[in-house]
Amino acid sequence: MFANVAKARASSMTSTALRVRVFSSSAAAASTQSDIRRVTVIGGGQMGSGIAQVAAMKNHDVTLVDVSQEALERGKAYMSKSLKRVAKKKFPEDAKAQGQFVEEALGRVSLSTNATASVGSAGLVVEAVVENLKAKQDIFAALAPATAENAILASNTSSLPIAKIAALLTLPQRKRFIGLHFFNPVPQMKLVEVVRTDETEQKTIDDAIAFVKDIGKAPAVCKDTPGFIVNRLLLPYLMESIRLLERDVASARDIDTAMKLGAGYPMGPFELCDYVGLDTIKFIVDGWYKEGAGLKGNKLFESSKKLDELVEAGHLGVKSGKGFYDY
Repeated sequence: MFANVAKARASSMTSTALRVRVFSSSAAAASTQSDIRRVTVIGGGQMGSGIAQVAAMKNHDVTLVDVSQEALERGKAYMSKSLKRVAKKKFPEDAKAQGQFVEEALGRVSLSTNATASVGSAGLVVEAVVENLKAKQDIFAALAPATAENAILASNTSSLPIAKIAALLTLPQRKRFIGLHFFNPVPQMKLVEVVRTDETEQKTIDDAIAFVKDIGKAPAVCKDTPGFIVNRLLLPYLMESIRLLERDVASARDIDTAMKLGAGYPMGPFELCDYVGLDTIKFIVDGWYKEGAGLKGNKLFESSKKLDELVEAGHLGVKSGKGFYDY
């Protein structure tokens, strides 16, 4: 959940670095078989590396792009570690097959610090960088002219409007622009939200669905709306859980226990908040409350004193060692 915000922050690509370095350094209607064979992923953080991994595992040729070789090597190390886990499950008694599986998948992934030179032959260009609108707009404005005229342009954002990310592009480019929201961790999570704008043409949607199915994921198509499907439903649940705690209705532990045992959820709301990152939740909620289409001023997303205090104190959840719980 909130995979694209958490993942993007894990990426080394800051908006400043993107502007300065990345471009200059060295559903039923769709076919079930994708014509996309070459994929370029912009952003070598956890999410970008995960997307590159799952595409490579399904025999796609992938180029992973980031601003530095160091960042790319971190991404490759993440893929290698993840692939080894997959290989052990796939070939539990065959060490040779495990090694071959990892080697072949990694062999399909090229690393590059030159974004412009990496997109020309790609059938799909996926951006998975920091959750910053201007950074994403700048990337696509610079890269779109270098892409093939039929290549799909996609953002992995979890919280920014797809149409706004594509706003600087020409109409033909916007027609082939779409959201592909993967979830974290990408190799394990089956869902990909396929997000269409009012200008996305049907062929782009169909081809995106086919690609998602081709890499073993399950597509869910939706309109370009704040939070898409999962986060739009999940955020009110998490915020109302925090407000129950603020009203002293029950403890965080008891609320988590109630939702796990009473509703069958694998994680309670406070466990999930800590896993996602309290700063991430606050970032999304504050943005929706201030300017979310159809959500501006909605009390569901009104600021929470408890959440604000924890974030201000640097208690962000698992990643900081303390949130609603201590780690």
